[in-house]
Amino acid sequence: MTRFYLVAIFALVAVTASQEEVIDDILNSLSKGAAFLDNEHLNINLDGVVGFLILQAELKEAVRTWPHTDPVSWAQRTTAVALVKQLDQSLAKAVSALQQNDPKYYREFEPLLTWRFWVVPQEWSSTDPSLTYSSTRTMECYDEQLSDKCMTLLLGTWKNNGTPCIVTKSCRDTMTRFGCPHYSLSHQLLYFMIGTMKGCSNMLKGDMRASRTNLTERSYQKIFCSNMMKSNQEAIKDGFTGQTQDIFIENILLCGLAGFSDFYKADWLQHILRLQDQDMGCFGRDERMISQIIGDELLEQLQPHRRVKRREKTLRDGCSSHMTGVAVSALGGYLNYYLTEQDITKRPLA
Repeated sequence: MTRFYLVAIFALVAVTASQEEVIDDILNSLSKGAAFLDNEHLNINLDGVVGFLILQAELKEAVRTWPHTDPVSWAQRTTAVALVKQLDQSLAKAVSALQQNDPKYYREFEPLLTWRFWVVPQEWSSTDPSLTYSSTRTMECYDEQLSDKCMTLLLGTWKNNGTPCIVTKSCRDTMTRFGCPHYSLSHQLLYFMIGTMKGCSNMLKGDMRASRTNLTERSYQKIFCSNMMKSNQEAIKDGFTGQTQDIFIENILLCGLAGFSDFYKADWLQHILRLQDQDMGCFGRDERMISQIIGDELLEQLQPHRRVKRREKTLRDGCSSHMTGVAVSALGGYLNYYLTEQDITKRPLA
């Protein structure tokens, strides 16, 4: 019996040590990402800034609820506190630069440009493979302009002093359409997440379809994330391109933030960490991916409705503003999840 307890204790110590090493890796990566923001705060686009703001919300929650006070864990918490202070300064400059460089876009999405908007999950659930679509469209379901319009109607920024939480039939039908792929799928999820965080209730009011009677806002989030899980699993199986790398990480960010813990897979974390440029601190700098991003930008200028992806910006030395933003916020999600795992009072729901 004594031997059994010793084995159990050694196993627990090994798991704890392993998790501490992973948290070190995450914090090290985030420190490099924060240094990149310091250097690029005048140039990073709205997507990138939002990603760092989500990270800021995640770090503040991590610092507030840090579960251990042993020396190693406390040193990690101290690193997180320093990151919060660094991001406070850099993000203030970055948001100010956005307001100056693109005032219309800034005004439309201003409510998202504070860490206080973003709610970190307090409990966890899992996706359901039975909810995946039998078939998926090959092309996106809608363009960026429609997505932006529906978001601003929720946020109340569609005009000065606009009423928030407006859901038009066009937006409701578009954002509840099944079978959408890629960015239109992730932005359907984002639409419902933003509505929930904004405090909008009855987003589905007026939907008279009998087949959708029992579906709630949370039901749609679970359906979308179940399909985003399938998309990520297929990307792993089929191999990555520049475009699928980006949406792969965005899916982890959004579904993790929506509380689906099965997106926080250890091998997916290692994949994200490997994508970081160790010198610049950014993500998406691979030469082949740079060509893909630049090619997509040129194609988007010729076909402005081809994709549902906000204004990508390739920064100096080929860094991707969008991928860097989604990667650091996905890593912040991993950090909070691993800390939750260490706190037995916050274990995932069955």
